[in-house]
Amino acid sequence: MRTIPASELAIHSDGSVFHLHLKPEQLADRVVLVGDPARVTTVASYFESQECEVSSREFHTITGQYKGKRITVVSHGIGTDNIDIVLNELDALANIDFSTRTIKPEFKQLSLVRIGTSGGLQPFVPIGTYVAAEKSIGFDGVIYFYANSNSVRDADLESELIKQLDWRPYVVSADPSLIEQITRNDIIRGTTIAANGFYGPQGRELRLPLTDPELNRKIEAFDYNGRKITNFEMESSSLAGLAALMGHRAMTVCCIIAGRVDNHMNTDYKGSLEKLIETVLDRI
Repeated sequence: MRTIPASELAIHSDGSVFHLHLKPEQLADRVVLVGDPARVTTVASYFESQECEVSSREFHTITGQYKGKRITVVSHGIGTDNIDIVLNELDALANIDFSTRTIKPEFKQLSLVRIGTSGGLQPFVPIGTYVAAEKSIGFDGVIYFYANSNSVRDADLESELIKQLDWRPYVVSADPSLIEQITRNDIIRGTTIAANGFYGPQGRELRLPLTDPELNRKIEAFDYNGRKITNFEMESSSLAGLAALMGHRAMTVCCIIAGRVDNHMNTDYKGSLEKLIETVLDRI
């Protein structure tokens, strides 16, 4: 049995994992992920009770009870690179024995739902719409660093993206059972791009010109068997891909706050997002 060295899995002297500063007993099997550390407090305000609160860098965690369910809410910051940190450490908390640094014989599956904000790319996803990333298109490269990524990728959709966009992203699916559990007639099942940046990678042009000024137009026009790309965000691909490789259930659901086609933006989206938070907490 492999012993994981300290250089691979850093554990603090108090028994907590390196970045999240969480201990294994502080993690629930149901996990809500949010980008903004302050949003953790918003989500946890719905809990009837809280058993722990931990803050470290951009990672803020609260575990508590909501309608009889034990739930952990964690902030991950911005970007797929942060998701790589958070997913690996959450999985380690659930499935690695910290005292022996060995993988536990019995696998513990986590259910992870990321609640985020997003930019809509189609007229049928206007500002205020909730979109679940049934398929995630990764403009990042995180998944390529892990073996057997082909087993969780959609090769046919990837090939079509290369043809129509002249771009080489990867495509992964959210957990189907979790999509069924969380989405109903009030949440659209979409195809989401996880961009590896907010400005140029999402077609925003400030002072620097873009390599392909037509990329967003191609994205909006993309059609594969009636499937169109619905929205931009920055984390769904690595979340869905890494969770699938690890054996966890994961998905992303976003509130659309920007209309990229009509160039509109809603910066006062608190009410819409709070309704989405309640919905996820009720269904997770």
